[in-house]
Amino acid sequence: QVQLVESGGGLVQTGGSLRLSCAASGLTFSYYAMGWFRQAPGKERERVAAVSGSGLSTYYADSVKGRFTISRDNAKDTVYLRMNSLQPEDTAVYYCAASRLGIGVGDKNYDYWGQGTQVTVSS
Repeated sequence: QVQLVESGGGLVQTGGSLRLSCAASGLTFSYYAMGWFRQAPGKERERVAAVSGSGLSTYYADSVKGRFTISRDNAKDTVYLRMNSLQPEDTAVYYCAASRLGIGVGDKNYDYWGQGTQVTVSS
C-alpha cells in the first residue's frame, strides 16, 4: 500500500520560510518523479514544483521560481519543498504526489497523492 505523508506546514509571516517534507512508503521511490501541488480555496490545483526520480531534473511554476526549491533524498524516500520569501498568495493546502511519467506531466498523470498540509502566510 502506497502512502505519501506530508509534514512541515504551518502559519508563517510574510517573508518567512518553511520546509515541507513528504515521506513515501510502499513504492520504489527512485522510480517516481515527485511533485508538489497546492490548492487555495476557490482556486484550481496548481503544480508548484517537480523533481525527477534521480533528482537531476526539476520543474518550477513561474509563481515560485527563485523562492522555492524542491529536492529529494532517495535513501530516505523523502521529497522536500523549501519555501522562502513566502507571500500571502502562497497560502494553500500543499500536496505531494508521485508519477511514473516524469516531471513534465500534469496532475492527472500522478498516481499517488498525500493528504495535504496547510500553509498559511499572514500579512
